[in-house]
Amino acid sequence: AASVLVHGESGTGKELVAQTIHDLSPRAGLPYVGINCAAIPETLLESELFGHEKGAFTGAYDRRLGCFEMAHRGTLFLDEIAEMASVMQVKLLRVLQERSFRRLGGRDELSVDVRVIAATNADPEGAVRRNDVEVVIRIPASFAEHWQEGKPAPLEIIADPSRRETNTTLNRVKGLIQGYSGQIGGMRIQLRGVSPELARPIQIKDVDMSTPKSRALMVMIFLPYILMLTAFTGGLHLAMDSTAGEKERRSLEPLFLNPVPRWRIMCGKLLATTAFAFASLALTLLSFRLTLPFLPIDQLGIDLQLSTRSVLTILIVIAPVTLLAAAFLTLLASFAKSYKEAQSYMGLVILIPVIPSMLFMVNPVKPEQAMMWIPLFSQNLLIGEIIRGEAVATAWMLASISGTLALGLVLAFIAANLYNRAKLIYSGT
Repeated sequence: AASVLVHGESGTGKELVAQTIHDLSPRAGLPYVGINCAAIPETLLESELFGHEKGAFTGAYDRRLGCFEMAHRGTLFLDEIAEMASVMQVKLLRVLQERSFRRLGGRDELSVDVRVIAATNADPEGAVRRNDVEVVIRIPASFAEHWQEGKPAPLEIIADPSRRETNTTLNRVKGLIQGYSGQIGGMRIQLRGVSPELARPIQIKDVDMSTPKSRALMVMIFLPYILMLTAFTGGLHLAMDSTAGEKERRSLEPLFLNPVPRWRIMCGKLLATTAFAFASLALTLLSFRLTLPFLPIDQLGIDLQLSTRSVLTILIVIAPVTLLAAAFLTLLASFAKSYKEAQSYMGLVILIPVIPSMLFMVNPVKPEQAMMWIPLFSQNLLIGEIIRGEAVATAWMLASISGTLALGLVLAFIAANLYNRAKLIYSGT
């Protein structure tokens, strides 16, 4: 649980806020320990917080548990934390980061699960600006007066929403405060003889039509990207070596002296690259098929099981991508003068499968027949439908396969024409 810093003038009810946060959190019913840091001498504060072993200092006749141990799995409230010495604040920061500490005079590292709520009247804006804390609750002096009069009591939440890591804590704090505000509002309405249900004329009930199988896509949304990337990188090094590598080693010219059309030589290299990419793709899918059953995801109501039929269907859908990738890689390698230069070009290859996958993640769309003709994008949509356990229309699969193969053959045709040029052999000289 995230640590909380409550800011307010003395007497405004900061401890009441801390107690309320504890009561409304999942830690309600577990230990709640409060300590005033300003009321304890600096020499004794470490012992109060972390405890001490027998004989740790003069007068330590027995082992004593500190506030952190007593508040284990619960909440520890540190009032007037700004009065704590800087050395002690460093030790406290370590406990918050590592979730472990040592008793005074002890050697064993003790793990602890404690939610720390601190209160102070120091500068909260500066603490947030320095990123010492993510969220600060400040209680204005008029809070108690408005509360007693039954008016909306002002409460300030100081945060920096531009920090993405802050938004989770900020939303959680707002949710807790709004929930508590709703409870108090309902009690006030009841005291006036009015039913709280009048304030909620509409009750929303969620009817979840998703299935454990369809919810699997929420967890495995990255799978299409991995498969696309594998299709492009599986034969990457072979495509570079069989064209740019042979050009650099000057073994391409003797190969072209054979009484075989050059386009056939190119087709042989293309098919070899496609075979390597397909093998990499099959092994990747097989690894997913074997490892997914061991993930403890059943308790979340998600079925990650990929049946053999689903694996084979995905393999059929994405298989044409291996030909498209092989043709593109061969074409790209034809322009390189050396293997090293080809490597610099191939860094751009990773961007190709990323684009449709990222578009699908950021802006999900409903699959339609016309989309199936778009290479790479159609595979993302179809794999998502297969993972959800939906029946994929044969026409959709045929359109996806046809569109991808057509583009792959066009790129292969261009590569074959490049192989007929003398510049392909002598560009490296």
